[in-house]
Amino acid sequence: MTFEELLQSMNPEIHATMKRAIELGKWADGRRLTADERESCMQAVIAYDETNLPENQRVGYIDRTKADGSQHSPSQSTESIVKILNG
Repeated sequence: MTFEELLQSMNPEIHATMKRAIELGKWADGRRLTADERESCMQAVIAYDETNLPENQRVGYIDRTKADGSQHSPSQSTESIVKILNG
């Protein structure tokens, strides 16, 4: 099965199973995830989230809303923070 075929066949149950396996580091039957399986599952979960879930429900979403309802400003660019001095 190709990655594209996997994404097309994914449903909420498979998505939840993969997320759980990533969280625990093992499948529901107790077998440990290999590094390749973990990476593939993470890619599939992120891709599924992108096409099937609203932004605020996706893996890695950061709510930038302040208590008063306004938005935090985006993080500063690293370029403006780090200065390299040549001696």
